[in-house]
Amino acid sequence: MGANTYRLMSGFSAEAETLEADEAAAVEELARTPKVVFSSTLQPPLAWANTRLVGGDAVEAVAAMKRDGAGPMRTLGSLALCRSLLAAGLVDRFRVVVFPVITGSTGRDRIYDGYPDVALDMVASRTFDGRLQLLEYLPTVLAGPPGTHRLPESSARAGASGEPP
Repeated sequence: MGANTYRLMSGFSAEAETLEADEAAAVEELARTPKVVFSSTLQPPLAWANTRLVGGDAVEAVAAMKRDGAGPMRTLGSLALCRSLLAAGLVDRFRVVVFPVITGSTGRDRIYDGYPDVALDMVASRTFDGRLQLLEYLPTVLAGPPGTHRLPESSARAGASGEPP
């Protein structure tokens, strides 16, 4: 995660005792999870438990973690970080959680602004509580606009159309 997401999420963790029981349990689970924060503005030590600060280039650091077999990694928020990792070809799975809310006038960032064009091959989906949906994809960064390129042979055999859903 980046510095902004760290500030937001660590703030939730610091206020866990004021949250509803189910929210507090989710925040406490996240506090127990090992985390990496990529930032040139934060200074050690970070207050949130199990958090490591990386001050260098995030793309280089994640590439090194993958080479070293760091295990599964996930991002939480951090739009700029996600964009740079996707553009560098470091994203193996792309998970989208669909919330049944449209934040037209109150939404701050359009999430996919600045992303490269990406074809998505769905590999899993799940619906939670009849409302929330988790969609999991294998991403392929496109060399040009959707529909004007050829997908890798493995995607073509899988029946991918080249058009994002």
